[in-house]
Amino acid sequence: MGKPTGFLEFERQDRGYEKLDQRRRSWREFVKPLADPDLGKQAGRCMDCGIPFCHQGCPVNNLIPDWNHLVYRSQWETALKTLHSTNNFPEFTGRICPAPCEAACTLNIDDQPVTIKTIECAIVDRGWEEGWINPVMAVQHTGRRVAVVGSGPAGLACAQQLARAGHDVTLYEKSDRIGGLLRYGIPDFKMEKSLIDRRIAQMEVEGVRFVTGVEIGRDLKMSALLAEFDAVALTGGAEWPRDLEVDGRALDGIHYAMDFLTQQNKRVAGDDEATAAPAGTITAAGRHVVVIGGGDTGSDCIGTSVRQGAASITQLEIMPRPPEKEDKGLTWPNWPLKLRTSSSQEEGCERDWAVLTKRALGDKGRVRALECVRVAWEKDASGCVNMVEVVGSTFELETDLVLLAMGFRGPRQDGLLADAGVAVDQRQNVRADTTDYRTSVDRVFAAGDMRRGQSLVVWAIREGRQCARAIDVFLMGSSQLPR
Repeated sequence: MGKPTGFLEFERQDRGYEKLDQRRRSWREFVKPLADPDLGKQAGRCMDCGIPFCHQGCPVNNLIPDWNHLVYRSQWETALKTLHSTNNFPEFTGRICPAPCEAACTLNIDDQPVTIKTIECAIVDRGWEEGWINPVMAVQHTGRRVAVVGSGPAGLACAQQLARAGHDVTLYEKSDRIGGLLRYGIPDFKMEKSLIDRRIAQMEVEGVRFVTGVEIGRDLKMSALLAEFDAVALTGGAEWPRDLEVDGRALDGIHYAMDFLTQQNKRVAGDDEATAAPAGTITAAGRHVVVIGGGDTGSDCIGTSVRQGAASITQLEIMPRPPEKEDKGLTWPNWPLKLRTSSSQEEGCERDWAVLTKRALGDKGRVRALECVRVAWEKDASGCVNMVEVVGSTFELETDLVLLAMGFRGPRQDGLLADAGVAVDQRQNVRADTTDYRTSVDRVFAAGDMRRGQSLVVWAIREGRQCARAIDVFLMGSSQLPR
């Protein structure tokens, strides 16, 4: 362990933010890294538990106590190698992962977990600065060809692992740029896209071929892929958004969150307005914005609306307000339900819980207000919790821009999946287990949100890595890739 008494001597210290006024005007990242001496102290707080519950909390099973010890000893390059042994892209997770590892940390019992996410990000950022991160070339080439469909974190991780195993890998992306949700969904102020670009450059040297602007199932049929490649991995993500099924939904000014966020990502990337918004501009500038949905996507809409100059922002959540503090005895080391306030919410919005939208009201074809009602969540005689409208609680909420951030129903069923003919489960995700990741179609595999449903970037990376190993075993009979 780093320092046996570190957790007693050093208080938890995490990264800070730029001042509100400064970051509201910028699309750049605003998290301020810790200095090396402070990072050493934070790493020294790790207790090196007999049972490291942080491993359980981390979907990629990062060797957290190991690289905490190495950072405390200033052995940064070895820490980087240890970190990369389980995670292809720690600079992504070090910025946008909610850090379930910290919730599982033994020190979280006292609400002072090790700053795992901060240390992870510092290790990989230093690796890039020092020039320690270079292409990892395959020892030998197998002559086998694999197509990966979808360039989000699952697809990128799968493609990189397969290339390092010596396979000839081609990654197909329907958008004009590589990155999936990382590129067109996560705002630049949370993760700048140069981080993706340098990984793409690394992977190209490693042998991955990237093809953009080609949608499998429409522009290129699955039958053509199967005729050309020995295996195909479907890693297209969960892109089927939940809709607001109420009267007035068709009014102008009601949009899916991803349509709104993608436009801004394209503007920051330098695209002109016609390219960024081919179907028409969605902007929060001067508007009264209502974001429906209390998760990360809703928070991203808030931060983007703030920077675009919204007149007001209100976020609605159908579930009741969570408790300020969880009951550790009931939840630890699992992810707890408690009130969390994101950096975007701190920048300026009103939050309201237990609110159901009943209908949208319009004026001259554009939304002007939402008719809402408060709800209560009550148990029935069988113990099931049901939503009940509170009598007399109906109210109107003024708005001229509504952003739907209510999550995703799963992968889109048309296009790729319809053409591939793969079986789906009861939740409409591609049916495949986590042992061999095989679908119902021979030589076709699936991983990430397309297989498991809407989830975290870190889960996508895990599944991409495991799917790559499964494909390697399928093609070669065995694999040296880590699971």
